[in-house]
Amino acid sequence: MSSSPEIAYLPVAELAARFARKQLSPREVLAAALARLDAFEPAVNAFAFVDREGAMRAAAESEVRWMKGAALGPLDGVPATVKDIVYVKGWTTSYGSRVLALKSPATEDSPAVARLREAGAVPIGFTNTPEIGWKGHTDSPAHGITRNPWNPARTPGGSSGGAAVAAALGIGALHVGTDGGGSIRIPASFSGAFGFKASYGRVPAWPASAFGSLAHTGPITRSVEDAALMLNALCRPDSRDWQALPPDGIDYAAAMRGGVRGLRIAFSPTLGYLKVDDDVAALVRKAAASFAALGAVVEEVDPGFADPRRMRETLWWAGAGFRCRTLSAAERKLLDPGLGEVVEKAQAITLADFMAAGLERAALGAHMRKFHENWDLLLTPATPFTAYLADHDGLDAATLARYADRPAFTFPFNLTGQPAASIPCGMTPGGLPAGLQIVGGLYDDVTVMRAARAFEEASPWNFPREPGPRR
Repeated sequence: MSSSPEIAYLPVAELAARFARKQLSPREVLAAALARLDAFEPAVNAFAFVDREGAMRAAAESEVRWMKGAALGPLDGVPATVKDIVYVKGWTTSYGSRVLALKSPATEDSPAVARLREAGAVPIGFTNTPEIGWKGHTDSPAHGITRNPWNPARTPGGSSGGAAVAAALGIGALHVGTDGGGSIRIPASFSGAFGFKASYGRVPAWPASAFGSLAHTGPITRSVEDAALMLNALCRPDSRDWQALPPDGIDYAAAMRGGVRGLRIAFSPTLGYLKVDDDVAALVRKAAASFAALGAVVEEVDPGFADPRRMRETLWWAGAGFRCRTLSAAERKLLDPGLGEVVEKAQAITLADFMAAGLERAALGAHMRKFHENWDLLLTPATPFTAYLADHDGLDAATLARYADRPAFTFPFNLTGQPAASIPCGMTPGGLPAGLQIVGGLYDDVTVMRAARAFEEASPWNFPREPGPRR
């Protein structure tokens, strides 16, 4: 019998193979995941809610299917988590908030959860998020601070921080995150996991986000193949999302094996305007060079757009202000103070500001469509620095302002709707992971997955078997 830690880190395909051979059961796999949750949760605070009874029932039902030879597919019996801004039938989504939480349990699953249930996956619980997923640092008024698996003194990033921590520590194999400006890719970079934001509409989402088409749903996993198998389920249609793309018929787990030979890849170390820490820059440059060794044509080229920070802030602040528009003055005082400031700033955004930002966004999207006529992929750092202190007390204003650049590399590709992934590309001398961002042309999700898989095979990654020491 495999040990609990070994079971917890098995990839999805191996779990399915062992289930089929009756060498392992879904209940044993769930027990391994819950054992790690119980051991590490006090140190990392990755979860907002755990549904042990529901997970045990789902695992038992999966076990019956495998014993009968009637499994629903490779995800059947695989433990999964869901970010606490997504609906799960019977669970009460809190959005990490004391004032914006649902008043009662959801009566239906959001599309991503529905697709995972249909595939037989076993939901464990909600992972922690900052309030309404508003920032790239996971702490919330409702559930407190989530901590990095490599160094609990550090943040795992956000807003899908709890999901990335659970992935890295083997607490389930499949993790549903959301990404409105980097909220899958930032925590994947800081926590050393794989995160994928598919093209807008590839993964149906409901209810509609206040952040509109900036907001995506997608996987955070320990491997590209696990994400591909998860994406095969997540991208199935759902009529509740009127902007969802039609099914593309692609088996991402098969298509990811194409390699990168002959691809034209642009490498932009700064997007032409950003400052990157030296340790991160060195790791990302080395990772970009490895694609040439894999047969791609790699050139250092900036995509040629100006910093979209003001556009980003206009659209994001407007969404936050709209989301919180019905709160009373007393309720606003209960918000995360930073979110409260954003909501106040949103009051000054005019209709002209908002419409102008929308036109700028359209121009950026068109610019990147033109860019990808010449380049199959764009490589950048996923974040300009590694994980910083989870507790902000004592940090000076200049440092905090620097950390506000968390989404600087990720947010442009929410504006354009392009597929983008973060994959670990090495450890800094400080013992923290860095992430490489791989960006594809709009709707070319397959090429991003192919490149990520090729890099993963060339640069294997190991995960922490327990939370690292604080330092």
